[in-house]
Amino acid sequence: MSKSLIIYFSRADENYAVGWIDKGNTEIVAEFVQELTGADMFKVEPAVPYAKDYNTCIKEAKKRIGNAPIKEKLADISAYDTVFIMSPVYWGTYAPEMATALTGLDFSGKTVRVISTHEGSGLGSMVSDVKKLCKGADVKPGLAVKGSQAKNSKQKVADWL
Repeated sequence: MSKSLIIYFSRADENYAVGWIDKGNTEIVAEFVQELTGADMFKVEPAVPYAKDYNTCIKEAKKRIGNAPIKEKLADISAYDTVFIMSPVYWGTYAPEMATALTGLDFSGKTVRVISTHEGSGLGSMVSDVKKLCKGADVKPGLAVKGSQAKNSKQKVADWL
């Protein structure tokens, strides 16, 4: 029996085109994936939280590219066959903290499925960037979910799975 893991980054507060939210759009979609697959979940959290307002947050994210410390890092994913990598699109790809979370993990022989939340960027370069970072993984075509439609995306996720 295969076992799955969802590694995701999500941010609440002010989001582009959505306004102020209590739960991040990616987290909403990650919960749908968990409900539909039974996957374990690991939330990637920045060591220093982002500003609550959107414009400051995106400026902070740009500065964190290449150096985004996180609160906790997974040490081992060997128990999993499939790994879902989920993030909003920040500056054309996954949030900088995702690179920190994924670096050093052994993806050999794993199936990787990528999901983005966005407001017009689609997947950006997430899939190709995940392929570069997750060496040895079989990275499947990704799914892009508009953040403004995250709450109503369960069927879209189910169809993609």
